[in-house]
Order: sequence, then C-alpha cells, then structure tokens
Amino acid sequence: MKLRTILSLAGITALATVALVACSSTSNSSNTSSSEADKKETIVMGTVGTTKPFSYRDENGELTGFDIELARAIFDGSDQYELTFETTDGSGQFPGLDSGRFDLLGNNTSYTKERGEKYLYSYPTASTPSVLAVPKDTDIQSYDDIGGHSTQVVTGTTTAAQLEEYNTQHTDKPVDINYTGENITQILTNINDGKYDFKIFDAPTVNAIIADQNLTNLKTIELEAAEKPFIYYVFSSDNTALQSFVNDRIKALNEDGTIAKLTEQFFGKDYAPTAEELAVPNE
Repeated sequence: MKLRTILSLAGITALATVALVACSSTSNSSNTSSSEADKKETIVMGTVGTTKPFSYRDENGELTGFDIELARAIFDGSDQYELTFETTDGSGQFPGLDSGRFDLLGNNTSYTKERGEKYLYSYPTASTPSVLAVPKDTDIQSYDDIGGHSTQVVTGTTTAAQLEEYNTQHTDKPVDINYTGENITQILTNINDGKYDFKIFDAPTVNAIIADQNLTNLKTIELEAAEKPFIYYVFSSDNTALQSFVNDRIKALNEDGTIAKLTEQFFGKDYAPTAEELAVPNE
C-alpha cells in the first residue's frame, strides 16, 4: 500500500509539474505577443468620412474609400505602427494635426504653398483633375466666368486659397465666397437646389456624388491646370519618421500596381502617379 501510495503521489507530482511548465510556456508566449503589440506605436489618421470616393462610410457603416483603403495597405503588416482612424469635419482636420489629435491626414488633401511651409507631405497618391460643378442652366462656361457668382468653401482648403487670390486680382467683380463647415455632398446639393452658383472640386468626387445623390440639375466643366493636381497624406512638421515610412510604402504599392487598382476601384479610372512623379511637393 505504501509503495502504491508513493507511486501515485509521484505521478500526480509529475503531472502537476508538466502542467505548470505548459502554463508557464503559454503565459510566456502570451506575454511575448502582448509585449510585441505594446511596442507598436498607434497612429491616428484624421479624415472626414463623408467625401466619397475618398473617405466615406459604406452600407455597413464602415469607413472605406481610396484614402482609407490605401492607408490600410500602407500600414498592413507593419511591426512598428498600428493604424486607427478618427473622423472630423472638414475645418477640423488641420487644427487636429496641430494639436496632436491626429498623426496624419488623409482626405483628398491637396498641396498649397502655405500648407507646405507648415506641414510635411507624402509622395502623391493619385492625380485628381478639377472641374466646375454648375447648374445646367448657368451662364458660367469656363473659369473666366466665375466673377460675380457665389460659391461655398471650407477655410484653409486649396479652393479657398485659389478663390481668395482670384478676388485680389478681380476686385471689380469678385467671387461671392461663403465659408462653411458643410461637406461636399451638401455643398453640391445646395448648388443643385439653386442656393449657390458653382463649386470647384475634383472630378472623381463630383461625378460620384452627382450619380449617388441623383443631382440631375448639375453638370461639370473640366478645368485646365498649369500643373497636374495630386492628393497626398499630410503630417506635422516634426514627424519625419512617419513621413519616411509612408513614402517607402507608397513607392512599393505604386510599383506593384496596388495604387492603380485602388484608383480604378474608387475613381473608375487609373489615376496612379508615374514613378517619375513620386516626389514630395516643393522639395
């Protein structure tokens, strides 16, 4: 009896030891995974979430669009960064970047000289030709005809700066600029309803909204551009490490055709930059 008891106790002790080792191994593995996750820096991308096809919510309420899906591809598999999104209205994007609320912006963001002096830009991610969105019965036939007509703009945008400059050069017949926090869908709806006369915006967005919202009173007039317009991601001036990471990924995703596929998916056409066009603006 004593021998059996001793053997039984020895067996229990051995099993307990194995269980403890296994638990310790599992715990160590779990801690390692947790530790690796903790090492990643969380990156918050500010976006509006209402500017289809760049940044919007699908029928399930999930953020999607060109800027969103390209950002996901850029950060996919990174052992350094973990990407999250946070939405804001159009006028809150750059103040959010200034305050540190956002680490980068991605929402059909173009380049201006004023922004370039304050922020860092990525390589271009897509070209976005501009159009005039106007009522079908308008007397506006080209950019030369916008004087004396009304429009809405968001403070600090490329269009706002462009029209403010226009007014300094056309003091006899300036554009009636109305500053707003409304999104582009509402702005185009206002024109369709006869509240304002025109809007300058990129062709992919305007065409998508006219079709989706059935804005049957609108038409577009293509604008000539001295330089090919592009969109970018934007960072605070001290975030060179994040800028470098994003630019390396943009280059790789452009080379493997991912950017071309995303522009075709969301814009209906290949608007990917060429290899020669991959450069930070004004550098």
